Order: sequence, then structure tokens, then C-alpha cells
Amino acid sequence: MAVEEKIKSIFQKVLDVKPSEIQPNAKLDESLEVDSTEMVEISVAIKKELGIPLKDNELKKTHSFNEIVAIVKAKKPAGNSGCSCCCGH
Repeated sequence: MAVEEKIKSIFQKVLDVKPSEIQPNAKLDESLEVDSTEMVEISVAIKKELGIPLKDNELKKTHSFNEIVAIVKAKKPAGNSGCSCCCGH
């Protein structure tokens, strides 16, 4: 599954939205009314499900879906589907 699809799946679970409601370039706080708590949940889900090492508050509710995808892709090692953080698991 592509990164975009995985992130859409996370949005569906956390925000209870349909994929068609996710506007790729719209700011999340404006288009989906994402608040800070939901953004933390999205960030935690991305860390857990994709094994992406994100810093606290690295993802913002003022980002767009496409901006989040770009951040995740930049941090995801090529060919590595496992955890890429420094914790050793």
C-alpha cells in the first residue's frame, strides 16, 4: 500500500472521515476541522503504523494532507517497512 493510502487510512480511523473528504492541498484545521488533540492522535498513529520517527509537534493541524505525506516520505527509509527509529526494535 502506498504511503498516501496508509495515511488516508489513519485519517479515516482517527477522524472518522471518508477518503473523498480529504482535500490534498487544504489545511487540515480548515478542511476537516482537525484540532490539536486529533493531530497528536494522527502523529502517534503514523509513528506506530508506519514506523516513522516524528518529533513531538512535527505535524501541525495547519499542514495539508500532501504536506504530511511529504514529511513522512522524507523520513521513511527506502525499502524499509520496519521501525527506523533509534530504539533498536
